[in-house]
Amino acid sequence: MEDRIRRFLAEDVGSGDITTDAIVPPDHLSEALIIAKEECVIAGHEFAREVFLALDPDVSYVDVISDGKQAGKGETVASLQARTRAILTGERSALNILQRLSGIATATRRFADAVADTGVRILDTRKTSPGLRAMEKYAVLMGGGENHRFGLYDMALVKENHIAIAGSIRAAVGRIRAQSDCDIEV
Repeated sequence: MEDRIRRFLAEDVGSGDITTDAIVPPDHLSEALIIAKEECVIAGHEFAREVFLALDPDVSYVDVISDGKQAGKGETVASLQARTRAILTGERSALNILQRLSGIATATRRFADAVADTGVRILDTRKTSPGLRAMEKYAVLMGGGENHRFGLYDMALVKENHIAIAGSIRAAVGRIRAQSDCDIEV
């Protein structure tokens, strides 16, 4: 995760935050609040915290509303104290992560609530944004969904194109059983 966060920052910051570095003294400290702009399910504090830690190892980041919990419009989601340069430089990356993951968690919660007490489970897919799979699947969990398979390597899933090439579902399943030690449900 730390490496991924550093790549996110490198993409945004490059050789430095020209404006912030020119204006803000290196030892200047600030407090900041992250406020929900609309009602949502929170997800992504751990990742947002890592953004600020990468820029200031002394940051204090407090989850005011925990991942998986509902936040109302205008509520404080997190508070932090850090070097001002770290806050200003990292805020967009941290907020983008929180917003994206909270959006996924919120949508998942709507689906989970819609099927509550029916025995239906809300599962995710591996149709995720490149490089964000672990984060996005975490957000599904925070919204009350369940993770299905993480990738092509951890579960067989026979689709129409597999059946067409194999000639039948029976042939496709037979080939999987012959090549793999995974469990197969039909």
